[in-house]
Amino acid sequence: MSQVKLSSTENRSLGRPLSPASQSELKRRRLARTRAAAIQTLILAGIVATVLAFLGLVWEGLRRHGIGFSLDFLEQPAGFNLSEGLTIAKSPHGLSLVPFNSQQTYAQALFAGFYNTLVVTLISIVLATVVGVIVGVGRMSRNWIVKNWAWAFVELIRNTPLLIQLIFWYFAVLLQLPSLADASLLHGALIASRQGVFIPWLVATPAFSRCAWFAGLAVAVFAIGVLLRTPGGRRAAFAIGAGVLVLGLAFAGRPFSIDMPQASAFSVSGGAGFSPEMASLIIALGVNFAAYVAEVVRGAVQSIDKGQWEAAAALGLAHRESLWVVVLPQAVRVILPSLGNLYVTVAKSTSFAIAIGFPDMFSVYGTVANQTGRALEGIIIVMVVYTLISLSISAIANLYNRRVMKKGAR
Repeated sequence: MSQVKLSSTENRSLGRPLSPASQSELKRRRLARTRAAAIQTLILAGIVATVLAFLGLVWEGLRRHGIGFSLDFLEQPAGFNLSEGLTIAKSPHGLSLVPFNSQQTYAQALFAGFYNTLVVTLISIVLATVVGVIVGVGRMSRNWIVKNWAWAFVELIRNTPLLIQLIFWYFAVLLQLPSLADASLLHGALIASRQGVFIPWLVATPAFSRCAWFAGLAVAVFAIGVLLRTPGGRRAAFAIGAGVLVLGLAFAGRPFSIDMPQASAFSVSGGAGFSPEMASLIIALGVNFAAYVAEVVRGAVQSIDKGQWEAAAALGLAHRESLWVVVLPQAVRVILPSLGNLYVTVAKSTSFAIAIGFPDMFSVYGTVANQTGRALEGIIIVMVVYTLISLSISAIANLYNRRVMKKGAR
């Protein structure tokens, strides 16, 4: 009969004395854990002491110059206008988003800059992802023209500074477009001029308020489905939520309609408009980071075992079908961590907007600091906001990555 060797923990639980060798090993492990904890504590204490010493030097320097630290300036009227941006303001129906004006406070001005930063970040991330995946797949194409065009795109973009690309898109492209009076309607929907880019947009119809109740109920059902652990219950919740949405559309009618832009000699009505500055920033960020997304996609696909390609070919799938159906879904687990890092970099790179006069948060901070003299307080606010944006993007990417890894493990 084979003998089973019990661990030290099992020996203690059974009341058996440990052997001298086991006791020595246990003491060695305890000593190693204690030493590691002590080293980490000392490192943390050193970091905290360094930060506190730095803050003490800053505080002492401000005190010698008679400068106090205060956030009271945030409640003062700004006295300047922004070319674009929405901020939070009180209305008869509560808080709402309204265009910023000079009568509002510095806090509302910073929020307008934050709003612009957030809009540019989200649109640029979507654009970079879509273009990057297409270019990354193109780099692995068997078509010589497509493959080399994708290679040239990646090499040109990655070896050119982002600031130069931004200035190129703004001065050499957007500002060289025809005036609004001479701009043509591309494909019956898009207007591109030096006054801005205008696209169709969804607007709420009178049926929106009736459909909103059904949409809220469907979202609640979907949320319950996400929390359920059993696949059957999750599928049932999603099916019920989809049924509620269909019922709402059948009962209330279309909640949205497409609002097409209509151009006149000096203005555009309808649709959604992007100023030349915002459009240039979105295009520059989207195109620049698309090159990096393309390389991430290419590297992830090439890391998949060649046996997957052979297995797909054995099933009769063509090269393109094998890529999209078999290989690329497996590569998602490799792609996601790198994409999260790129998305964080996109958010931080919006600060380049100051080069073309777009009122993002960093640009608005510069105006506020010049008028109030509160450069330290302002830069701390900006740093905290950028940190929160980056942490939020990282948290969302990590959450989705964990879900994908769990599905892959199953």
